[in-house]
Amino acid sequence: MEQIKGEIRKKIKEEIEQTTFKEKVVYINRVGKVAKGGRKIAFNAVVVVGNGNGKVGYGLGKAPEVAEAIRKGVKIATKNMVEIPIKDNTIPASITGKYVSSTIILKPALKGTGIIAGAPARAILELAGVKDVLTKSLKSNNPLNVIKATLNGLQKISKNMERYQMRTGQK
Repeated sequence: MEQIKGEIRKKIKEEIEQTTFKEKVVYINRVGKVAKGGRKIAFNAVVVVGNGNGKVGYGLGKAPEVAEAIRKGVKIATKNMVEIPIKDNTIPASITGKYVSSTIILKPALKGTGIIAGAPARAILELAGVKDVLTKSLKSNNPLNVIKATLNGLQKISKNMERYQMRTGQK
């Protein structure tokens, strides 16, 4: 009985969390595979999900139909959420994020600047709730790698903030 109640609570909690998040499809790719009977076509969808208040995640959904790929991407993105620091509608410090061959430079900006970024980085930053930031994407412009590099940079900031607070004794 207790186990059933726990499962019901878990399902309700997941449904509530999914409704409070905004989602944005960054990239849809059509992929084909030649099989014995002919071509098999499928779709990949890169989706970013965030609550606009410091929580953001991404997901890569793969399916024979676009709508199904997006749905899978959203489900994966909600599972892979990370918390990022926001200070005065911008990021607290300058940082460089790297993933494979993609590199992105993130710099805090003054109020009213807006988000100066390419589409993949913009999706992450908008859905995270950052309003003013400057970015520059270097080397590879593969959308999935740029998203991963952006999240890598944002996670570095939170780790560095924790270290700084531990060193100085601040909260």
